[in-house]
Amino acid sequence: MPNRLAQETSPYLLQHADNPVDWWPWSAEAFEEARRRGVPVLLSVGYSSCHWCHVMAHESFEDEATAAVVNENFVGVKVDREERPDVDAVYMEAVQAATGQGGWPMTVFLTPDAEPFYFGTYFPPEPRHGMPSFTQVLHGVRDAWTDRRGEVTEVAAKITQDLAGRRLGLGDAQVPGEGDLAQALLGLTREYDATYGGFGGAPKFPPSMVIEFLLRHHARTGAEGALQMAVDTGERMARGGIYDQLGGGFARYSVDREFMVPHFEKMLYDNALLCRAYAHLWRSTGSELAKRVAVETAEFMVRELRTNEGGFASALDADSEDPASGKHVEGAYYVWTPQQLEEVLGAADGAVAARYFGVTREGTFEEGASVLRLPQSDEVFDAERIAGIRRRLGAARAERPAPGRDDKVVAAWNGLAIAALAETGAYFGRQDLVDAAVGAGDLLVRLHMDPLARLSRTSKDGRVGANAGVLEDYADVAEGFLALASVTGEGVWLEFAGFLLDHVLDRFVDPESGALFDTAADAEQLIRRPQDPTDNATPSGWTAAAGALLSYAAHTGSEPHRTAAERALGVVRALGPRAPRFIGNGLAVAEALLDGPREIAVVGEVGGRLHHTALTGTAPGAVVAAGPEGSDELPLLADRPRVDGRESAYVCRRFVCHSPVTEAEDLSRALNGERAG
Repeated sequence: MPNRLAQETSPYLLQHADNPVDWWPWSAEAFEEARRRGVPVLLSVGYSSCHWCHVMAHESFEDEATAAVVNENFVGVKVDREERPDVDAVYMEAVQAATGQGGWPMTVFLTPDAEPFYFGTYFPPEPRHGMPSFTQVLHGVRDAWTDRRGEVTEVAAKITQDLAGRRLGLGDAQVPGEGDLAQALLGLTREYDATYGGFGGAPKFPPSMVIEFLLRHHARTGAEGALQMAVDTGERMARGGIYDQLGGGFARYSVDREFMVPHFEKMLYDNALLCRAYAHLWRSTGSELAKRVAVETAEFMVRELRTNEGGFASALDADSEDPASGKHVEGAYYVWTPQQLEEVLGAADGAVAARYFGVTREGTFEEGASVLRLPQSDEVFDAERIAGIRRRLGAARAERPAPGRDDKVVAAWNGLAIAALAETGAYFGRQDLVDAAVGAGDLLVRLHMDPLARLSRTSKDGRVGANAGVLEDYADVAEGFLALASVTGEGVWLEFAGFLLDHVLDRFVDPESGALFDTAADAEQLIRRPQDPTDNATPSGWTAAAGALLSYAAHTGSEPHRTAAERALGVVRALGPRAPRFIGNGLAVAEALLDGPREIAVVGEVGGRLHHTALTGTAPGAVVAAGPEGSDELPLLADRPRVDGRESAYVCRRFVCHSPVTEAEDLSRALNGERAG
């Protein structure tokens, strides 16, 4: 018999709707039930493409005996971290403070007042590797609650008080300057893996936001070292197993430092960020590899993640059914043995494919299978033959059982996808990609925005979820809409971005310090109002908001939006030199601030040569408005006539405008050659 999760929209929660555990969704009613019964709350947080979440669910939550212990002694609450990042952030901070580490599944025991007192992540069904079994944990917590309730509630109150006291100032500090960004670059150089690209060791995550900073820093200063780190990292990832060599798109991370063997889940946010990063790599270098990866990643998102409603689904699972064993295993959809290559391609092409893609008899993954990659080789391969091999392998792979898809549409991640698809489509003449971006924007406006322009975080199958948007939703959707305004020349997208950013100013900014909170002032009050300026898998809401506010101010001349962006960037001055890997997006926004950013008005054809030149300029964070003479679609076009009847481009920076130009070459020099003063 289904539990209370059967009515939810989250695919993750629906995966647990048939558990014998009597799960509740996060709600006031769940905590009221715990108070009525006098029992603690078991909070379990995960997400649909999380491998170890599936493992713990199968081992414990699907087990009748374990479920009986939970149901008798606790109120079980299940949370999808992607639907409720605020709940996840607050209790993950407690887990990390108590245990020194965190991750998912996250297991936290709370008082009926939502105060945490015992923490963990994955617990096995029986004791192993020094970990207690999940039932041992359940019995231990039950006994402590029954026999030492006063001690437990005292601990919970102290933890909650400590968390509530952690409030970041860091707004309203001085904006980052040349020295701060140079110091951040030096820090990145120290952590750079010169052998395999990227930063740090295993596991290694794709550093899309750091790449954006490096490209902008090079564009502004000419620092060749910054460009080289971005180019080499981009090439290593594109040639590695972390990139899907047949279908395009990136896996979540690499388990090794070589970008060879991925954790196979594919997330919308990674692919949106990396699509845009590779498009910008092409913009900076003209690299054909970067162009191919940007386009293939965009095509992957449209082909495999677009929903029937026009939005983009959250993720593809790491696991899928292995036809040989009938079991769900990680990577089954993606890996190959030499024998499998020969079965599809024949002996001759199978041998070529094995050399080209680095498929070995020993295997690079598990049980003799290999992840496809592009190892460095002196052998020259025939391009047409390889293209044919790719097509045939792709067709054969499509016959395998596909990984599951999380169809939940998350506003923030769709905002990232909109920006990536709009720009990639504009750069490479792919109107279909721009149309896909517009379709997702339409869905967000139609379904996720209410009449007051307040955002809902998620939807599924055209049904909007109950959870309010958080700061990253407002910031990333505004960023996507600003990209659409620049690419399409349609002023309505700038208006929508303005509505969202007004909410940021009114409901997310601390008026005293300029710091930002992850939840709105009128949102559900948790034990702490979450506030995190550092990047994780996605840009922090704090720095994403700073970037969108800065761009909007450049489009409109709005002083309040620019002031708010500058105050918010004080956090980059504080953290950039100390932890540059974890505030790459803030560093990229700071580069735009130092460069102006430049404001470009193209009076002429939307999609024409001058417009394309403006969009592909490398000046950090430049904003572009394009439209016919006399257009009132975008503020930057006001009072901007054609020169001698010809298409014209106007470039302004730091309240100073240059003479208009009519030749693409002159505009390109203005955007790509001149360094910041």
